[in-house]
Formats: sequence, C-alpha cells, structure tokens
Amino acid sequence: MYDPSDPRSALATATATAAPPRPAAVAAPEYHDFSRLAPDEVSAAGSRSWIVRAQNVVLVHVRPVAGDALEPTDLDSEQVVILAHDSSAARFATAAGEGELRGRGVVILPPGRCEITALGDGDLVRLVEAGTPWAERARNAASYAEPHPNVAPLEPWPEPSAGPALRIYPLADVPDEPGRFGRIFRSRSFMVNFLDHNDGPRDRTKLSPHHHDDFEQISLAVEGEFTHHIRTPWGTDATQWRDDDHVTVGSPSVTIIPPPTIHTTEAVGSGRNQLIDIFSGPRTDFSARPGWVLNASEYPAPDARS
Repeated sequence: MYDPSDPRSALATATATAAPPRPAAVAAPEYHDFSRLAPDEVSAAGSRSWIVRAQNVVLVHVRPVAGDALEPTDLDSEQVVILAHDSSAARFATAAGEGELRGRGVVILPPGRCEITALGDGDLVRLVEAGTPWAERARNAASYAEPHPNVAPLEPWPEPSAGPALRIYPLADVPDEPGRFGRIFRSRSFMVNFLDHNDGPRDRTKLSPHHHDDFEQISLAVEGEFTHHIRTPWGTDATQWRDDDHVTVGSPSVTIIPPPTIHTTEAVGSGRNQLIDIFSGPRTDFSARPGWVLNASEYPAPDARS
C-alpha cells in the first residue's frame, strides 16, 4: 500500500499488498545495530568489521582505518562494494583492472582475486554470495542453518553484456529525477538502492506498508535513526503468531525483513536519515521500470538472454 506520491505506486505488484500468500513458517525479522554491538573482527591496523548474512547474501560492514588493506578475496562470483559516505574512499585491484572511488557509490568487482585498500575512514560495505566461506563467519549463521522456505534460491542473472570488468558508479554522477525510486544498481546477484534521504522524521501520513512474496529485504541504515514496523501474517497455527514489531535502530545497522511479512520503515532521527536497500537476487519489478536501474544496459535481465 503506497501513497500516490510514492514512485512504487506504479509497480505492477503495488496492489498485491493487502493479502500476503499463505506462508510456510515465517522467519523472524533480525535487527543488527552495529552502533551498539562490538565488531566481529578487528584487523591488525584497527579496521572493524561486522558480518551478517541473509539467505542469499553475506554483508560485511567495515569501518576502516585509512590505508588499511582489507582482506583479499578470490571468488567465483562477483562482489559488490558500497561506499556509504562522502568520506568513504577505496582503491580496487582486480584481474580485470584497477581503479578507485572517493565518495558515495557502488563498485562491482569481477570474479577472481580482488584487493581493496581503504583510502579514507568512511564506511565500506562488502556483499558476497552466501555460498562462499564468508557465510560461516556471520554472527547470525545459525539463523540460516536450514534454508528459509519462503525465500527463493539465488539464480544469478545473465553475464554482463561486455563481460567481467571492474565497474565503478559514483553517486555524484547521478542527478535527481522526478518519478524515479532512489538510485538503483544491479549486479548478477544483487540489487542496491540508495534511497532518497530524509531530513528529519518521515511524514507518518505517507508510510508504505507492503510485503514481498519470496525475497528478503536487507535494510542498511548508514545515517540517522529508523523504526522498522513489521507484521507477521497469521497462519492456521496460532503458536507461530507474533506480536507486531516496532523496533528503532541507529546507524550503522542492518535489518533483515523476511517474506511475506508486511513492513514499512519510518525515519525518526532529527537530522539526516539515509537508508540503503539490498536485495538478492535483483528485483524484476524494479528492473521492469524504465530508467530505474541505472546500469541496466550493462547487466541484462533474464529475458534478454541470447
């Protein structure tokens, strides 16, 4: 259910929010407020990392020390790095090329060995597929000891049209555009949306309760405070019913919203409130909207397979 001023009100799925499908056992939402939690790992140079996972993605939130070389990877799949703040900066070295980004943005690293060096002290967020050893290091690994039945398994989208490459997308290059929902980028396995920020609290008369049939939403708060309102739909087994959640988190934090819970997020901080939504795999409904996915020409949708 969206306010008419919300760009999502034009989605084909927008009218399907009132009656979620009858679910299997619905997973509980998870709230990981890194502003209150000790890091899971600390590098020799002092960079701090918090590691959480969802069904298909592992998120490594790094508060780096400038100059620190982060743990290198050698993966069979792409990796995505989010630079969350204007003070975020990093250099990337891959088999397909080298480059750097200063300021907010999204970087897609090709498969193979990748090295990341922090050039500033702003947060860096790494996204890798859950089928990698990183999943075992997540603080909530036990939550996914068994696959969640309501979440569709990850099926990576087609290869990028120009083949594997280091792709760097500065947010500064993306002008505002009325009618577009945030600033969305996708890789083969992930979708990242830098939502428009709120200066002060969100208008409580224009919240957006909705649900997703078969994918999780990972809400990454990078500035401000947010209250997540989440309702688990009732099934026939009343022992599985839950009270509604109204949980306030700070920044940085990660909230994992399971399907098919009804949810909406309310910015409540008095200053700047910035949220980034993450999905795995990419959303077909967002991808179907012309101009919403900013790198769509580089990452074809499944119906564009040759």
